[in-house]
Amino acid sequence: MNPTQIILADDHELVRDGIKSLLENESDFLVIDEASDGQEAVDIVSKKQPDLLIVDIRMPKMNGIEVVKVLSKDFPSVKKLVLSMHDSEEYVVQSIEAGADGYLLKGSSKSEFLKALKSISEGGKYFTGDVSAYIINNFVGGVSKKASKPTADSEELANLTNREKQILDLILRGLGNHEIAEELAISRRTAEVHRFNLMKKLQVKNLTELTNKAKELSLI
Repeated sequence: MNPTQIILADDHELVRDGIKSLLENESDFLVIDEASDGQEAVDIVSKKQPDLLIVDIRMPKMNGIEVVKVLSKDFPSVKKLVLSMHDSEEYVVQSIEAGADGYLLKGSSKSEFLKALKSISEGGKYFTGDVSAYIINNFVGGVSKKASKPTADSEELANLTNREKQILDLILRGLGNHEIAEELAISRRTAEVHRFNLMKKLQVKNLTELTNKAKELSLI
């Protein structure tokens, strides 16, 4: 059986090198080319028509969601996996509406990454557990619903995803990244990514500032 031919599209060379290194000993998958911006990704896919494109969301010239949308129209047989640092509901829904076959966080484990590639290459869909709730909420019976603006007691809380709220609660309970990962059945790296995004959104730099911010938001 021929390996699944893959093109990587990410503006960070280190990310592309990391994925190539991860896949080099996997006989079922073969990276045949790579792109550093969205337009280049579209051009390469149009010429080589691979089995699968792995694409980042934030790239120069054309973002990943735009790339997926163009390729879904012009090359529907090419599978598309969005690999991103962002677990926001808006990005997930937009990716699915554009025609993505999967959405995976960059903090995912190697085993989950390979599982996603296998599922998509075999004609299935794969969405990491961290974003599956968004699919349930926004795609009922195969009908897409636009993501509505969240309502909360504050704009800062409204900007947090459900997973980030879970992470916040566990941090305030004194759990570290390893313990959070075990509690939520996710990889430690994924827990670290969520924690980083959470603290960035709340504009805090350490646990003390986070605790004070939680008090301001009446969370503790």
